[in-house]
Amino acid sequence: MSVLIKKAAEHWEFVSPLLRKPKNEDDYDALVQALDELLEMTGDDESHPLMSLVDIIGDWIEEWDQTHHPVPKPPGFEVLGYLMREHGLTQSDLPGVGTQSVVSEILSGKRQLNLRQVRWLAEYFKLPVDVFI
Repeated sequence: MSVLIKKAAEHWEFVSPLLRKPKNEDDYDALVQALDELLEMTGDDESHPLMSLVDIIGDWIEEWDQTHHPVPKPPGFEVLGYLMREHGLTQSDLPGVGTQSVVSEILSGKRQLNLRQVRWLAEYFKLPVDVFI
């Protein structure tokens, strides 16, 4: 038996609760707590010996979140409104979408983006078309 395996076996009862994927919300909550504590210990030090454990637990938490706490995709008009605010654009700055009144109706949710508009916005903002669908 290698020294590394022997050391791991000696401390397994203390470490094992951290080294398993969550099976329920209580397990998930315990992993989130453990990750918070580990991040306090490691800080921004990517070379810290515990960073591999941070990565493993972080991956398990992310996997659980994607399966059990999915974030709903925002509708295209909300994405458009956000991008306009971030880029300091007005409704008249988007001629490929339509007139100012058309853009206004889209932003208010009264009108849906059509395929031509989605393609134009994807090209304009350099984003995939599914962002606006």
